[in-house]
Amino acid sequence: MTLVQTQPRSANATPMHRTVADAMDMAAPQVCDDMTVEVALSVMISARAGHLLICDDDGLCTRLVTRARLAAVRDSDAYTDRIRLRDVPGDRGPFTAPRTPMNQTEYPMSHRRLDALPVVAEQGSAPGVLAPA
Repeated sequence: MTLVQTQPRSANATPMHRTVADAMDMAAPQVCDDMTVEVALSVMISARAGHLLICDDDGLCTRLVTRARLAAVRDSDAYTDRIRLRDVPGDRGPFTAPRTPMNQTEYPMSHRRLDALPVVAEQGSAPGVLAPA
């Protein structure tokens, strides 16, 4: 499991001008997409996390997956212990950037009923996850 590099949050941010970087969880677990579903579930349980950031071989964030989604895959009739995270069907977005104003994230999260939104930097790395407080 690769954890996200943490950076101090801005103490001077005002609620009126808050950005995603001010509110995101920087300790979201990140795993490679070649990990099996069973191992990913174990990582989530150990980290007490409800979601994982999935990264490709280059370390670029490709998506976020929830514990409920992985449990549904594991409990399906088509499940085998060889299914990798890259094989799990699902959404590849949306993503947000650290500099995005918080008021611009409300619509995508509520409209798509998202529990969390991956925060992806310009280089494709994922510094964290935005989850409602």
